[in-house]
Amino acid sequence: MTRTVVVRVMLVAVLVVVLVLAAVWAVQRRLIYLPDPAPVPAAASVLPGAEDVRLRTADGLELGAWFVRPPGRAPTAAVLVANGNGGNRAGRAPLAAKLAEAGLAVLVFDYRGYGGNPGDPSEAGLALDVRAAYRFLTERTPPGRVVFYGESLGCAVVTELALEHPPAGLLLRSPFVDLAAVGAEVYPYLPVRLLLRDRFPVKEQVARLRVPTVVVLGSRDSIVPPAQSREVAAAASARLVEIPGADHNDPVLLEGRELVEAVTSLVPR
Repeated sequence: MTRTVVVRVMLVAVLVVVLVLAAVWAVQRRLIYLPDPAPVPAAASVLPGAEDVRLRTADGLELGAWFVRPPGRAPTAAVLVANGNGGNRAGRAPLAAKLAEAGLAVLVFDYRGYGGNPGDPSEAGLALDVRAAYRFLTERTPPGRVVFYGESLGCAVVTELALEHPPAGLLLRSPFVDLAAVGAEVYPYLPVRLLLRDRFPVKEQVARLRVPTVVVLGSRDSIVPPAQSREVAAAASARLVEIPGADHNDPVLLEGRELVEAVTSLVPR
């Protein structure tokens, strides 16, 4: 093979790599954010007594949400639920029902681009969305009695919010160190840290917080490595609740007894 041929092969290879990386850069948010396109039903048809509410973001978007009160009594506290990267708020209805049964008011909402909401999700956009949810909740509940609940990607959303508005307690379910760390597990052949536009630095941010924190994880989580959740727990000086044999989307990690008890343990007495 002549030198000219070698150079041409190398140039073609470099071009292919550049094109692949450019494609990943362009479509990466479609790989990160996975909204369920199905229509979201009315709140009361899923959760008796729940109401449909609308949240207004600082950049002018209107987001759908459900507000759930405990049946037959005043709530002892309120929980702001930040979803993971998939589905919509209907998938969090079982959790909301269990928390309401435990005497808590619950706000479950969809990010921009989820649940029929306008807009496209991004790290900056989700920060605006959760602030709209926080404003709604604290108009009805004293800030000192609001607990933040984050599920997977939602851990990053509520941790960033907690830096500005410290909650009564912080529940992180299956948190990752940062988005690049978990992305590298899924795409080990790509320079994920170099390519990512959204960072979600959970470990770095939670280490700066001084609020009661519980980390819940499944020991067989196939999406967020359990070692990363343990690392976050250590950085936060958090109580760790590890559920043996549980995978990322198993019912025990979506609405199980240990999970609900972990949330209620953060309610101020």
